[in-house]
Amino acid sequence: MNLAFKALVVREENNKFVRQIEEKDISDLPEGDLLIKVSYSSLNFKDALSASGNKGVTRNYPHTPGIDTAGIVVTSSSKEFSEGDEVIVTSYDLGMNTAGGFGQYIRVPKDWALKLPKGLSLKESMVLGTAGLTAGMSVQKLQQVLPSGKIAVSGATGGVGSLSINILAKLGYEVVAISGKESEKDYLFSLGATELISRQDFSGISSKPLLKGIFDGAIDTVGGVVLENLLKSVNYKGAVTICGNVGSADLHTSVYPFILRGLAAFGIDSQNCDMADRENIWGQLASLWKPDLVFTEYAEIGLEGLSERIDLMLAGKVKGRTLVKLT
Repeated sequence: MNLAFKALVVREENNKFVRQIEEKDISDLPEGDLLIKVSYSSLNFKDALSASGNKGVTRNYPHTPGIDTAGIVVTSSSKEFSEGDEVIVTSYDLGMNTAGGFGQYIRVPKDWALKLPKGLSLKESMVLGTAGLTAGMSVQKLQQVLPSGKIAVSGATGGVGSLSINILAKLGYEVVAISGKESEKDYLFSLGATELISRQDFSGISSKPLLKGIFDGAIDTVGGVVLENLLKSVNYKGAVTICGNVGSADLHTSVYPFILRGLAAFGIDSQNCDMADRENIWGQLASLWKPDLVFTEYAEIGLEGLSERIDLMLAGKVKGRTLVKLT
């Protein structure tokens, strides 16, 4: 079966990484149970790293990034999926070392795909994407410890941050946004935040092992000093979820928040999350947790706009979610 399609391809040339839209054939795709025609993808920070030659994300080039995909099954060798099924594929190795959603077709193992839940369109599922899955996993962990309370969200204008704010507010939590973009106060308040703290102010390094408790819990997407100060600032029997390291992967803290305040810390791994948990989270995102406000606050681009948007994301100039339309 020969079928040509377009894809964003990143190539390494003379020690530089060059992005361009190329024509590919489905014979170029890896082996897999499902051939999927991609309707939508989305742009994540990991995609931007892959598209700029980060060997910690993608080992071999040329490569097509895109860790998120929503589309329609074209052919299936699995009894679990049929031609015409609408499906979501996020994370695993998609877009990292397997040709990803920045191409109009992908081929993947059946175990990577889940059927689109009722209550979501293909487009809506990619406005959410991996960021939505990560935000949902973070909220679920906090709910296990904190049925209510004041929750801080760092990296608030990013994909995970903005979705977390919207979901938490929908569930009745009081949400404090921590962001370096104070000019986006109106945007963050529209998502449901009730307070904005400047990241620059919050990042002030303190040698104290504990700070005044001002939050019941937190969702951290940044890492580094911001995470250190969040851990010190959560009240007794609070909880913090950890899912990012754009600020830093290093963590310098003490055991005191954990042994004096009974703090619980949860690492969030959306890449290798098992399918049963994925289906549960996506079901919640399609119903009770559906963050409706986010669906009015995203940018939509095609393949032609991807390279410029990637550069903006790497420069920290993108807010909210970026939807990529492939059809």
